[in-house]
Amino acid sequence: MEIGVGLDRGLGLNWEQYRELARHAARLGYESVWTNAGIDREPMHICAQWSVASADVVPGGLGTGISVIPVGYWTAPALASCAATVGEISGGKFVLGIGSGAIHNPAFRTSLGLPDIGPIGAMREYLTTVRALLAGETVTFQGKLVTLNGVSIGFKPPRVPVALGALGPQMLRLAGAASDGAALNWCDSQRVAEYREIVAEGARSAGRDPSEVAIIEYIRICVDDDVDAARRAYVKSLMGYAMARPGVSKELGYRGHFARMGFDEQLTELEERRDRGAPDDELVENFPVDLALQVGYFGPASGAAAAFRRLAEGLDTAIVRVVAARPGLDSITAVMEACQPSRRPA
Repeated sequence: MEIGVGLDRGLGLNWEQYRELARHAARLGYESVWTNAGIDREPMHICAQWSVASADVVPGGLGTGISVIPVGYWTAPALASCAATVGEISGGKFVLGIGSGAIHNPAFRTSLGLPDIGPIGAMREYLTTVRALLAGETVTFQGKLVTLNGVSIGFKPPRVPVALGALGPQMLRLAGAASDGAALNWCDSQRVAEYREIVAEGARSAGRDPSEVAIIEYIRICVDDDVDAARRAYVKSLMGYAMARPGVSKELGYRGHFARMGFDEQLTELEERRDRGAPDDELVENFPVDLALQVGYFGPASGAAAAFRRLAEGLDTAIVRVVAARPGLDSITAVMEACQPSRRPA
C-alpha cells in the first residue's frame, strides 16, 4: 500500500509553505503528496512544485496526484497537456484524478456554457479522450461534451494514470471499465471492500484485469489535545458533504452514500434544524459523532495512526488528508507526524 499525504487547497498555504511541506513529507517517509482542485490556484502547478521541492530530500522526488479535478472547467486537450507536462517534470510520478463535480447541476452547466449531459456520460467522454491523448494518440471523437478532430498534444509523456472520482455504483463500474483508478472519499473499510468489487465488475465487463485499477482514498485526520477543537474542525470539513442541500435529492451523491451507511435519520434531523434557521455552530454540535468517526479521525495525536490503519484497509493508495484544528503550520505538521508511514507496523 502506498501512503500519501493530502494538503487541501483550503489550508491557506503560500508557495514556500507548499514546497517546505513536500520536503517534510519526504523526510517523514510519505510516498506521495496530493491536492484537491477547483477554480482557484492551478492544481497541476502545485503538484509540479511538490515534485521539484521533494527532490531536495529523496532522489527523483515524491509522487504527486490530484483527487480530483472537476472536468467542467477544462477542455480535454488542455487537461491532457497540463497533466502530461507534470508527468514529465515528475519523471512519471503524477496521477491525474478527474471527477464530474457539479456537472449534474443545470445552473453550473449554464455558467460555463456546457450542454445538458449527465455525470456518467460526461466522465466517459473525458476518460476516453484524455487517456488517449496522454498515450500520445491523435484523437478524433464526437461526443456531447467533447468533440475532437485529429487532435494530439504533440508529445508522449511518461505514463500518467487517470483516476476517476467515484462513489455510486454506475461511476464505480465506469472507473473499472475505463480508468486507471477509482478515487473514493469518506468510506469505511466495509464500503472500500464493497466498492472494490463493483469496480472489479466494471473491469471484467470491459475485458480488463481488475488489478489494473487502483483503489485510492483520502482519509481525513484532525489531531489536537483539545478534542472538542479537533472535533469541530473535522465536522466542518465533513458537514458540507453529508447534508443534502435544500431541494436536492437525498438519494444522490454523498448524501445517498451516508444514508446507505445507516445515517439517514440523523442527517434528516440535522437538515431540518438547518432549514429552520439553525446556525452552523449548532449544526456542528449536533452532528453525529458516530458517523464522523466511522469515516475519519479526530482527537489526540496518539490515536491517529491506529485509526488511519483501520480506515486504510483494502486500499492501494491511502492518503492522510490533513484537517487543521487551528490556523498555522503546527496543526498541519501535527497530522503529518501523527500518521507518518514509519508508525505503521511492518
